This record gives sequence, C-alpha cells and structure tokens, in this order.
Amino acid sequence: IYIISDEIYEHINFVDKHTSIAAFDAIKERVVVINGFSKSYAMTGWRVGYLAASKQVSAACDKMQGQITSGTCSISQRAALAAYQGGLDTVLNMKKEFHKRRDTVYTLLNEIPDIQVNLPDGAFYFFPEVKNYFGRSVNGNTINNAEELCLYLLNEAHVSLVTGDAFGNGNCIRISYAAAEDKLIEAVKRIREALSMLK
Repeated sequence: IYIISDEIYEHINFVDKHTSIAAFDAIKERVVVINGFSKSYAMTGWRVGYLAASKQVSAACDKMQGQITSGTCSISQRAALAAYQGGLDTVLNMKKEFHKRRDTVYTLLNEIPDIQVNLPDGAFYFFPEVKNYFGRSVNGNTINNAEELCLYLLNEAHVSLVTGDAFGNGNCIRISYAAAEDKLIEAVKRIREALSMLK
C-alpha cells in the first residue's frame, strides 16, 4: 500500500513543526509527497508543484507527466526557485498574519448562535457545522441543506461560501480567511445578520 501525502499546507501550521509522513523510515519508500508553491508562497496562478518519492515511483510519474503536459512554464519555474531560495521569512510573516485572522474570525463565528466551530490547526479555512439552520425559513423559502444555505448567504449577505459536501460533510460550510481582516470582519457580520433572519 502506498500513501499519497498532500503537504501543500506544510508551512501554514499553527500547532507545531510540520512532520512529513515520509520522515518515517519504515514507510518512506511507500510514500509519495505532493507539494507546491500555491499556498505557502501565495503563488496560486504560477501552477508549480512537485512530488517526492522513491526513484521507481518518480521515474514512472515523470513518464506519465511527460505525456500529459508539455511541462511547467520556465518563467514559473524560475519564480518558484527564487521563492524557495529566498528563505521562509515572507512565508512566516504570512503565517503570522493568517494566525491573527484565524483568531479574529474564530471569535466572531463563536458569537453566532447555533453553529459549531472548531479551531483549525493549519491552512486558512473554517469548516463550521450549520445543520441547525436546516429547516428554517425566511420569506417563505426554507433552507434544506448547506448548498441552499450557501446560496442564501450569497444572495442575502453577499458572502461567497462553499458547501461542505465536496469536503466530506454536507452539514458544514467552508469559510476561507485568506482575505484582509476588515473584509473578514464585515463578512462574518453579514453572515450573522443573514442567519438571524432565518426562523
């Protein structure tokens, strides 16, 4: 059995130092680590990623990738190299800012009745459970699921959210806090106001 470990949030970790599963000798030959520059280095548009694996797996992936794409743009490769060689100071500053935003949004979300929020240990998303709002109505429209709740919040609060269905739990919504703090404060305020209208 091989393990594919997506470690894209390696540096956006608020608990402890990241430890890759590939660090364990007993299984490292059966681990394929996937990573990239989009999250930690905020290079989403550059489309640069990489994998770390045994020589055998890497060679097989190289063959496959060579037939599927024509390779990553050389400018993107140079930008990724510069980011990597530039050290982690910028990444750590960004992480500190995310940590601050996380704490702010967590406090505000906990002031909203009938949602359940866990404090994330990393990345920049909240995944609150909102099922207590299912079955509630406003203006004759009943909210039956997270998708309908997200659509309601988009139309009423003008806040774009994602249903938890794609992430394994249809009773939740996903909220990104990768935005300016003032915008996040305003967004959570609007969410709270819109949810308070549901009876």
